[in-house]
Amino acid sequence: MKTNPGLFFEDYRLGETIVHAVPRTLSGGERALYHALYPARHVLYSSDKFARSCGFAEAPMDDLIAFHTVFGKTVPDISLNAVANLGYAEGRWLQPVAAGDTLRAESTVIGLKENSNGKSGVVYVRTKGFNQDEEPVLEYVRWVMVRKGNLAAPTPSAVVPQLAPAVVPEALVIPKRLNFSQYDFALAGEPHRWADYEVGEIIDHVDGVTVEEAEHMLATRLWQNTAKVHFDATVREDGKRLIYGGHIISLARSLSFNGLANAQMMVALNAGAHANPCFAGDTVRAWSEVLEKAETSRPGVGAIRLRLVATRGAVGALKADDGKYLPEVLLDLDYWALMPM
Repeated sequence: MKTNPGLFFEDYRLGETIVHAVPRTLSGGERALYHALYPARHVLYSSDKFARSCGFAEAPMDDLIAFHTVFGKTVPDISLNAVANLGYAEGRWLQPVAAGDTLRAESTVIGLKENSNGKSGVVYVRTKGFNQDEEPVLEYVRWVMVRKGNLAAPTPSAVVPQLAPAVVPEALVIPKRLNFSQYDFALAGEPHRWADYEVGEIIDHVDGVTVEEAEHMLATRLWQNTAKVHFDATVREDGKRLIYGGHIISLARSLSFNGLANAQMMVALNAGAHANPCFAGDTVRAWSEVLEKAETSRPGVGAIRLRLVATRGAVGALKADDGKYLPEVLLDLDYWALMPM
């Protein structure tokens, strides 16, 4: 067989490292498409002149462009036969990505656990993205539910990795050139700085976006994500194409500009759960909660830990009394960002 049917749950081996195919060189085209697909307007990624005032030679690529590109490389080997992508942990952006950089990815299997129904299992991988100089630019853990190809195939003993609940502030990687001492709040769009946010504060990002079928399929193709559930309406019993979870992450992050315009750089992904599926026609809104704040050694740069929630429902509503996510909640993302002090 010359075609690739994808790996099934029973095909994975604990400890194996998979080098993913087809490195990708990024350009201004990816940035333009990203800003067209989402209401993305954080100024550091929009203006070369502003970026130079913050220590960069030019505006870096949006952090989630790097994430989606690396993630997309992994799909043919990790989630081509996925039922759903379930969560993330221990993610760190290790250095900014610029137009012209070429990214590749590799993943190591760190956990396997068959589901009780015997039809699927959860695969845990630690993925790393590298640039053309083999310098790491991104790393994260994710776990994904994958179908079994042969229901009778034996599976190994369950191994579930112990993952840190959050990246500690001391482990955050601050870009070497970043300096917010000359930060222009008027050009950035909001006056609110690090000191203006309080732990426990809830921020309603106000705006909503109705997800369209064509947009999410364009986005998924843009990142070369080949997971069948996003394109093939015959894969799911309900005949619906599942919206790529990364599409919701970028949508929510972009909506968070309204109230967090100065949370400029994502530097860590502490945890993430795609709480419920999203489909075309759903209207997505977002809200954030301030979880933690930390100072850094860099001039004028503070770190802020945020919970970002994408929902079809009310601001502030997250879980029911039984601890389960409310059915209208789509995404619960915990991340660190850098903000001028």
